[in-house]
Amino acid sequence: MTGETPLWQPGAERIASARLASFTTAVRRRWQVDCGDYASLWRWSVEQPEAFWTSVWEECGVLGEAGPTVVEDRDRMPGARWFPQARLNYAENLLRRRDDGDALVFWGENRLRRRLSHGELHAQVSRCAQALRAAGVGPGDRVAGYLPNMPEALIAMLATASLGAVWSSASPDFGVQGVLDRFGQIEPKVLFCVDGYWYNGKPAGCMTRNVEVAARMPSLAQAVIVPYVDAEPRADLIHNGVRYADFVAPFVAGEIAFRPLPFDHPLFIMFSSGTTGVPKCIVHCHGGALLQHLKEHQLHGDLRPDDRIFYFTTCGWMMWNWLVSALASGATLLLYDGSPFARNGAGAAGEILFDYADAERMTHFGTSAKFIDAIAKAGLQPRATHSLRALRTMFSTGSPLAPESFDYVYREIKQDLLLASISGGTDILSCFALGNPLLPVYRGELQCRGLGMAVSVFDDDGRPLAAGSGERGELVCTAPFPAMPTGFWNDPDGVRYHAAYFDRFPNVWCHGDYVELTAHNGLIIYGRSDAVLNPGGVRIGTAEIYREVEKLPEIVESLVIAQDWRGDVRIVLFVRLRDGLVLDGALVDRVKQQIRDNTTARHVPAKVLQVADIPRTKSGKIVELAVRHVVHGRPVRNIEALANPEALEYFRDRPELQP
Repeated sequence: MTGETPLWQPGAERIASARLASFTTAVRRRWQVDCGDYASLWRWSVEQPEAFWTSVWEECGVLGEAGPTVVEDRDRMPGARWFPQARLNYAENLLRRRDDGDALVFWGENRLRRRLSHGELHAQVSRCAQALRAAGVGPGDRVAGYLPNMPEALIAMLATASLGAVWSSASPDFGVQGVLDRFGQIEPKVLFCVDGYWYNGKPAGCMTRNVEVAARMPSLAQAVIVPYVDAEPRADLIHNGVRYADFVAPFVAGEIAFRPLPFDHPLFIMFSSGTTGVPKCIVHCHGGALLQHLKEHQLHGDLRPDDRIFYFTTCGWMMWNWLVSALASGATLLLYDGSPFARNGAGAAGEILFDYADAERMTHFGTSAKFIDAIAKAGLQPRATHSLRALRTMFSTGSPLAPESFDYVYREIKQDLLLASISGGTDILSCFALGNPLLPVYRGELQCRGLGMAVSVFDDDGRPLAAGSGERGELVCTAPFPAMPTGFWNDPDGVRYHAAYFDRFPNVWCHGDYVELTAHNGLIIYGRSDAVLNPGGVRIGTAEIYREVEKLPEIVESLVIAQDWRGDVRIVLFVRLRDGLVLDGALVDRVKQQIRDNTTARHVPAKVLQVADIPRTKSGKIVELAVRHVVHGRPVRNIEALANPEALEYFRDRPELQP
């Protein structure tokens, strides 16, 4: 349950120094509006989008020409056009600094550490951009990265964006078919790939996959091999292959000729998880990504020049794109590749990221809800083992953060900390709900709806539900915003794009999250709408069950589905136990009692079954729909999207689930 007593409240000094406070003052002065609290500022931001986004452009320091018009066709969704006369370049905004301060720090587990200043980053992007231009890359061409979260991924992306070409990436743990399902749709001209990577202290080679991927993508003019495990990988094994050092060797660093681009010029192609079919190719633009990320970093995350921001992510998750945009705010990126449970010397598993936080004076620590739950179950106490002196903000996303995880963060990590549970997704490359440096943190709640985001909660009939009503419904956005996709790749008439978000409620973005708007105007997320359980016609969010089950010390993690059963559905809960434990009748009874005592009798599963592993996507999200397909004997169309597809076999043909 959430509580009425805040777990954390910002002090007067922190409020006064927050970027959001100075932004609010600027808005009052510029537009003569009365916005004495966040609720009134949010209301103004969605009712007056022209004024609000103009202020974001000016106050957050966008480099570029805005033009006279902020939005055309603002009542059309999709169809609104933002800043139609604008000219800007995303890469230019991220490379605005040229000094000796750290632009990025990189840790490859405990194997490799590197550091680049802003000036050095600019120089490396300059050389890479020249090499791409020499390879024939120009505006609208696609460049793909099959790379870890390492400096060359950032360098190649910025070089691509500087030319007006389009960047797309996947992490190197994707199999060949998973890469082809993604990059094969967009036909890249250049592919950056790595020779191998480290995970939990062990090397994993990539060259065999690189050879096959390159051979099966006829659009490639060049495959660039980035060394990581081997200092001199065999680029000649790949058709049109070249080592990264040789690719950039002919070019001398100099000024970058950033191409001025329209606001809606394609920047990134992102991919849906693809667990129920070939991934959708979601196109995001220069202006939308930049403006939205500046707003979220500076106003909601209170990110300032010289802050040092970390997010545990791969290049296949949209949080990588979100993280690297922090350069536009003058911050230092702290990049990490590998397992978050890799051991750093004599440290305990799970401590390496906190070692990183201390060593690099991390101010913003981003991770997943699952990581927080895992270190809590492991008994880690970073507050006792690390100073975390510089840390001001902790971000969590990927799945709902359980109320008990809020307790753990404040009890065992740091008390004076803004814990910002954030939620949005690949679809918008940003957030609908997120943190706020001016507001208290309540247990189990996302603090607020994002500025400029007309977020509401609809019932099944499309009626908005009141804040504090306790009712749950669909998370929707009732007005356009700049970070909406410009469309899907190879969807010229927009039919698939419209079907994905706008079929349920006309002219309203329906996101697919099952949520509640709280009395504090925060949000509680109960899971994905398509995974909602519906026994006897009562809608139950999966997160409600996970929160209770995973309190039990024997249970590492769980997954719940609705199984079609005798004209209705019944709830089936799968649990992964600590090593060496076996599910017996007594533990099943405790699981059911825990759920019954803390929710309702309708939440209690009809079956509780043990599994050895739980399938998840590459970014760590459990896949209820894929398991539901397996249980019902239906095919899972794209197992390449899973990090551990073999885990699906634990759910297939279970005798306990047969009629």
